[in-house]
Amino acid sequence: MSVTGPTREGRGTPPAGSGFRFRAAFPVPGARLSGAARLADGRRHGGNQSQYWPLFVLFFYILSPIPYCIARRLVDDTDATSNACKELAIFLTTGIVVSAFGLPIVFARAELIYWGACALVLTGNTVIFATILGFFLVFGSNDDFSWQQ
Repeated sequence: MSVTGPTREGRGTPPAGSGFRFRAAFPVPGARLSGAARLADGRRHGGNQSQYWPLFVLFFYILSPIPYCIARRLVDDTDATSNACKELAIFLTTGIVVSAFGLPIVFARAELIYWGACALVLTGNTVIFATILGFFLVFGSNDDFSWQQ
């Protein structure tokens, strides 16, 4: 039985007396590494592969206003009582916002990012979501001062 790839010695020959050759437990120059092994190897050797993990919250910034915008298009505001479609949209938006705050904490606990970077991302989340909320409060009503035609 043989395993492909370079051996520790780099010669590709199995040790004497064994029927197969072993892979090295640590990265061998020229060997292909999996994604997790590359990340661990980069962190050990001072690489910067993990600096882009906090950018995954950008997806939450894009997704957060979508449920409410869809519900606002489908529901007329003439009914004074609560509407199930609008409440579902607010629930989904709340889940997206909570996920945006939870993701950096999970990354920091998994040691993919530093706690300082987590604090900066959480501060940025607060600013961005306050801006999105402010936009909907100012431009959300259907009066003369509106972007809607």
